[in-house]
Amino acid sequence: MVFLQLQSLETTDPDRSHGFDGLTALELTGTDRVGLLSEVFAVLADLQCNVVDAKVWTHNGRIASLIYVKDCNSGSPIEDSQQIDRIEARLRNVLKGDNDIRSAKTSVSMAVTHTERRLHQMMFADRDYDRKPILQHKVDLPVVTVQNWVERGYSVVNVQCKDRTKLLFDVVCTLTDMQYVVFHATINTTGDKAYQEFYIRHSDGTPISSEPERQRVIQCLQAAVERRAYEGVRLELCTVDRQALLADVTRTFRENGLNVTRAEISTTRDMALNVFYVTDAIGNLADPKTIEAVRQKIGLGKLKVKELPLVYQEKVEREEQTVGVGGTVLL
Repeated sequence: MVFLQLQSLETTDPDRSHGFDGLTALELTGTDRVGLLSEVFAVLADLQCNVVDAKVWTHNGRIASLIYVKDCNSGSPIEDSQQIDRIEARLRNVLKGDNDIRSAKTSVSMAVTHTERRLHQMMFADRDYDRKPILQHKVDLPVVTVQNWVERGYSVVNVQCKDRTKLLFDVVCTLTDMQYVVFHATINTTGDKAYQEFYIRHSDGTPISSEPERQRVIQCLQAAVERRAYEGVRLELCTVDRQALLADVTRTFRENGLNVTRAEISTTRDMALNVFYVTDAIGNLADPKTIEAVRQKIGLGKLKVKELPLVYQEKVEREEQTVGVGGTVLL
């Protein structure tokens, strides 16, 4: 299923710290594939759209993105209906793969919400939680249990997973968007582990009433935790912003077989500050030589390795034990 939505930001945005006044927001969901982000940014560059800010999440083979753009020539939001139609049509053709042709949709909306909460809503509507995981090597999968406390009329939800920034936000937003009310909660962290317990009811005051509903809550909360989980090597790009910068950078990723699993795009005045998490084409750890080749192409001083996943570091340690040296390219 593919969903594309354009909206002009003319109402109050809770994410105001990003300075989204005077921008047009593009909402995209569809089937993820290697090079998709490169194609999207190439289309926007060709249509004279300057990307000011964006967030991209991927999960279970699906992609959701919220991209804020303005017209390259005028610097104004894109409001011309014919231009909006062209953007929708071009992006829809990029997003709809062979399996998505019948379910491709487009719509226009003036509604504005918090960027990351909106990404959760988009993926929830796309039912990413109901799909088989694409990557099978993940560690520290979230454990979610749901039980009813009959005497008090609550459903008790427990979430145990690796602690990280915005974990509580992700869980509570998902429960709220599923029309549950949180009455009590206990939050605890031990080391790098987080333990969260929520006492919830439906908005009408009733607890969870069936096994299918219980399973759906478990699936949705697991997905909410996993969407922001870091997959791959974290690369940070810091350089002077220019037209088609993102198209060129992501094309280099694609040409070297790197897949972007998450991205955070931002600009401050004339500087681009972008973060990409990348894996190889099938979701495994990217070869250090490939990362180095990409950095050489884009610029060693511009694109830097900032974070390696734990499983990557364990792999390097094993190589060091067997070969004597390893990981020197990245470390």
